[in-house]
Amino acid sequence: MDKSASIFVAGHRGLVGSAIVRALRHAGYTNLVTRTKAELDLTDGAAVRSFFSREKPAYVFLAAAKVGGIHANSTYPADFIRDNLAIQCNVIDMAYRGGVKKLQFLGSSCIYPKLAPQPIKEEYLLTGALEPTNEAYALAKISGLKMVEFYRRQYGFSGISLMPTNLYGPGDNFDLNNSHVLPALMRKFHEAKAAGAPTVTVWGTGTPRREFLHVDDLADACVFLMQTYDSDQFVNVGWGEDVSIREVAEMMREVVGYEGELVFDSTKPDGTPRKLLDTTRLTNLGWTPKISLRDGLRSTYEWYLTKVAD
Repeated sequence: MDKSASIFVAGHRGLVGSAIVRALRHAGYTNLVTRTKAELDLTDGAAVRSFFSREKPAYVFLAAAKVGGIHANSTYPADFIRDNLAIQCNVIDMAYRGGVKKLQFLGSSCIYPKLAPQPIKEEYLLTGALEPTNEAYALAKISGLKMVEFYRRQYGFSGISLMPTNLYGPGDNFDLNNSHVLPALMRKFHEAKAAGAPTVTVWGTGTPRREFLHVDDLADACVFLMQTYDSDQFVNVGWGEDVSIREVAEMMREVVGYEGELVFDSTKPDGTPRKLLDTTRLTNLGWTPKISLRDGLRSTYEWYLTKVAD
């Protein structure tokens, strides 16, 4: 990518999009195009068509999506599949029709079967049933990466897809009703510490294992792959190791400085038992992550204290 090329970062205010903007600016890219949802509704096909016709971006990072945790995905499945399919179809199709040189689609590791062998290789896609609690979101993301693949096959469109693991970092969503596990835990521990609460309740048994990647590591991988990779094979992006929910809750308690007890509510769903990505393909391309989980949680909590906490 030329440093002065027009680059559209869709979803630039979100966790991933904002990190991609930081990474691009740090790498010296100066012509970034962004739009808020109020300025451009990506579910509106006519609006997206008009945007691409007017702005003519050379490159697109498609990081815009409707996202949420187990509660949100279970409660609003129709919204998740409708909105994400609309966003993807509009942006990918208009990028192709508008002459975009290259598009990068950001998926999610929840696209894999619930009981996929561990660690999860890219070829395990569509080999088994999905996790029911986020099936709608997963189906939309699978459709997105397949759309990129088929547009390459039929039209020769240069699109690549990345499948990130569980993400966290500055810009995350800390709403307890629809956030992911790490920001939810961070807010719970922070508020419990401030209130002097004796316990903090964590959903589930604490036994499921999860892999976590700092969003700035993901953004670094996004820029690296946009610069160097061009294939119809999508790429897992992860840390390469996982921890139990109990372990990460204990780590979060330490980072926040909360001294009360943990209570695990086994009446709440655990979700997928384990989800660890095989990152061999990415490692062989020459990229590895740099931010450890403990260091990442510490820096994210510092950001939370200045940007989110009362």
